[in-house]
Amino acid sequence: MLMTGDQYVESLRKLKTRVYMFGEKIDNWVDHPIIKPSINCVKMTYDLAQDPQYADLMTAKSSLTGETINRFAHLHQSADDLRKKVKMQRLCGQKTASCFQRCVGMDAFNAVFSTTFEVDKKYGTHYHENFRKYLEHVQKEDLVVDGAMTDPKGDRGLPPHAQKDADLFVHIKERREDGIIVSGAKCHQTGSINSHEHIIMPTQAMGEDDKAYAVSFACPSDAEGLYMIYGRQSCDTRKLEPNADVDLGNKNFGGQEALVVFDDVFIPNDMIFLCGENEFAGMLVERFAGYHRQSYGGCKVGVGDVIIGAAALAAEYNGAQKASHIKDKLIEMTHLNETLYCCGIACSAEGYPTEAGNYQIDLLLANVCKQNVTRFPYEIVRLAEDIAGGLMVTMPSSTDFNSDLKIGKKGETLGEVCNKFFVASPAATTIERMRILRFLENICLGSSAVGYRTESMHGAGSPQAQRIMISRQGNIEAKKELAKVIAGIKK
Repeated sequence: MLMTGDQYVESLRKLKTRVYMFGEKIDNWVDHPIIKPSINCVKMTYDLAQDPQYADLMTAKSSLTGETINRFAHLHQSADDLRKKVKMQRLCGQKTASCFQRCVGMDAFNAVFSTTFEVDKKYGTHYHENFRKYLEHVQKEDLVVDGAMTDPKGDRGLPPHAQKDADLFVHIKERREDGIIVSGAKCHQTGSINSHEHIIMPTQAMGEDDKAYAVSFACPSDAEGLYMIYGRQSCDTRKLEPNADVDLGNKNFGGQEALVVFDDVFIPNDMIFLCGENEFAGMLVERFAGYHRQSYGGCKVGVGDVIIGAAALAAEYNGAQKASHIKDKLIEMTHLNETLYCCGIACSAEGYPTEAGNYQIDLLLANVCKQNVTRFPYEIVRLAEDIAGGLMVTMPSSTDFNSDLKIGKKGETLGEVCNKFFVASPAATTIERMRILRFLENICLGSSAVGYRTESMHGAGSPQAQRIMISRQGNIEAKKELAKVIAGIKK
């Protein structure tokens, strides 16, 4: 059954998730002003699924139950499903101009589904059936699940088993007849606090000595021993200011990241999807990373659409919209944004079925997509900053613009002075101009930059991770043979 957005928010209140921020425990994290905008983003994914206009993108028929489900809980059944995924992500980005936090779970579902099938095929384990039953539960309850892969890693020059502190990678601490005890942490976890449950995956390929670290499982977000430390973002405390509004840039929506700590958490057998089969850790990582790199061809593009619109408005409000160089910059921003979308669609269109039955994207094109995402959003933001002008980062606060404090010789108030000197084109009021500039500040430098700019660099793996995969998938040897044939080289 599909939940409404309001039902989703209320379902979070039933959880006993432990959240810490700024050195204290946050009891009512659902209504906390710093966290609430990120909850609103997830809420939007539920609201859009209820809208008949978007039903084709936001919902799908479950391959497990035949019921209508939110597409974020769907196993891709065709290349068309993969394309609709990207289009859905673009839509959600357009509606929030932020990270809507459900892509990691969706990508984890599809990666774990196909990987567990192959583990069971080799070892006769029951991981695939465990996962099928788990996903049926997620679909039936319409849950948000955080896909967690990134470990703290400690000394990058050492494998997991050689770290001075074993907890720097999530690992099996104890095996019991009824399950396992796990310890460690996952960092940079997008949407973790707003999720009902978590699905955990290894962060890299594992050797024989790292069997304890080759583990995948699911658990509730409020499991005993699990807690989260909220990651702060640039300008985040603006949300705590009295009458916070214009200065926030994006008042209603935002992203979130957290450190998720497993302090000896018990995982029952039926929630385990990998347990020491180290040779499959790399497969799971590679498949998840491929899906998640595809995702960036949708979500970043949707946010990019809003940035382009905001930059065009800033030009109009500044009275500079007719300048040829402004028009050219908007064209270039659009070109870069649509190129990202092309990559997301291309790797989807070239998708193929896995042995388990769900569809995998073209891994080479997915990695090319994410490699472009590490570059193009930076240029889009640079051009937006160029168009907006320096006032974007030097203007007074909204409190100043609204102040009745008399400061002029003729009795002018602080607000009157600000509105007088920061007026521009008659196309917008001073406050409207300020709103669009603050929005761009938020995207380029503030809390939303974490979800758009910086996250574009490191989300779904660092740029080097994609380059390694491009090297593996690029088949240089085959290309050399093509050149030899045409050049007439026979050896």
